[in-house]
Amino acid sequence: MLESLLALGGLVLLRDSVEWEGRGLLKALIKKSALCGEQVHVLGCEVSEEEFREGFGADVNNRLVYHDIFRDPLNWSKTGKAFPGGPLGILRAMCRRTGPGPVTVALDSLSWLLLRLPCITLCQTLHALSQPNIYPGDNSQVEQVRVLGLLHEELHGPGPMGALRSLAHTEVTLSGKMGQASASILYRRPQQHATLQTWWFSILPDFSLDLHKESPLQSQPHLDPQTTQVDPTAHLTFNLHLSKKEREARDSLTLPFQFSSEKQQALLYPVPGQKSHIFYEPDAYDVDQEDPDDDLDI
Repeated sequence: MLESLLALGGLVLLRDSVEWEGRGLLKALIKKSALCGEQVHVLGCEVSEEEFREGFGADVNNRLVYHDIFRDPLNWSKTGKAFPGGPLGILRAMCRRTGPGPVTVALDSLSWLLLRLPCITLCQTLHALSQPNIYPGDNSQVEQVRVLGLLHEELHGPGPMGALRSLAHTEVTLSGKMGQASASILYRRPQQHATLQTWWFSILPDFSLDLHKESPLQSQPHLDPQTTQVDPTAHLTFNLHLSKKEREARDSLTLPFQFSSEKQQALLYPVPGQKSHIFYEPDAYDVDQEDPDDDLDI
């Protein structure tokens, strides 16, 4: 699962909720990238640096470049450690990175940035950040860039959510059943159809993943005896089926537009000497005294 998520570059959107948080999966992806030798930049906005690094080993922490926004986002303490331009300035500086090699940028979280920055500006910066860098030379190297963005989807409306989803190359939606977490992963590959996979997993204390082959519902095939099947046709105000008596009455009914044998005989072979008459008594409004061509200049 982690290998498939990290195989592609671009923006990886981690959509979590109050019930199923995604920071654990974000840290699992960061650990995998660091152990693969990648340089990892973390923009921390919601938790402290100490809390974020907790649970990582020294081999992972040594490869993390942590940009702490959580401690003093507006530089009120005047320590001089704040980056010029705030979090947006940090993102733009990451876009101008130098040196070859794959880079992973983790945003904890995109929701924090989206609530404080214009959506258009943030989307433009994310698009520039997720583009690969090509270094000219005899052996041109393409720097693979991966942006991991944690998004609390319950905080945003359909407009910002749709804008971020249109930028994402990979979209992960966290959910679960019976206490077991699942990740529905939507892959959008260039010039290919989008594919959807669902994984059931558990996050270990060292931020490794324990994958499960089947869902918790599939591992318990028996049905709950208290579960009752609801008949959708139980309380309708009309009948969906006809009784035997109603079906016989319907079949014996002659519709007015149907030609029976009696009607056919009467039309084809009229009785000699029998004439038909039409009796018509005009109504007062049947005769229009006005000239219909009165408006014409004749």
